[in-house]
Amino acid sequence: AGANLLIAVGAIIMVIGFLGCCGAAKESRCMLMLFFIALLLILILQITGGVLGAVYKPQVEEAFALTLNASLNVMQDTSGKYEVSQEAFQKFEREEKCCGLLDGPKDWGENFNKPSSKICQCELEKPSSDLCVQYQNRYIYKKSCGEVIIQQIKDNLVIIMGIAFGLAVVEV
Repeated sequence: AGANLLIAVGAIIMVIGFLGCCGAAKESRCMLMLFFIALLLILILQITGGVLGAVYKPQVEEAFALTLNASLNVMQDTSGKYEVSQEAFQKFEREEKCCGLLDGPKDWGENFNKPSSKICQCELEKPSSDLCVQYQNRYIYKKSCGEVIIQQIKDNLVIIMGIAFGLAVVEV
């Protein structure tokens, strides 16, 4: 779905650019007017998107939490069907020093207790109490990865909204 959206947006931008270029070359008022209207619509969509993003920020976070909750099935799968995804998420856990999506090690279900499992395991020589906690005789990361992901989105959402409003000001 994402690739199709990018293709569609690219095609629309190409048509708009064609209208502007040909309208200027042929000095066609009709083509230039269509070009102006298209640019005006894009500007209105950018402003609307920025305002909606700012107003509905809590709902976006809630929808994201529901999406994270739906992803728990992948983490709890023991058939090996999602092994690559599980390994990628374990790598994310190590890099971001977090455990599970929402409820820590419980999110991993039976996979957490596998003998070869190093899920959520603190990789520090001396685990600190602010970063790690003891759970089932091993040190694991205290904070959930869902918190980390949501915090990254919050941090970057402000930047994205700033860029969108900045572009809107330049376009006007």
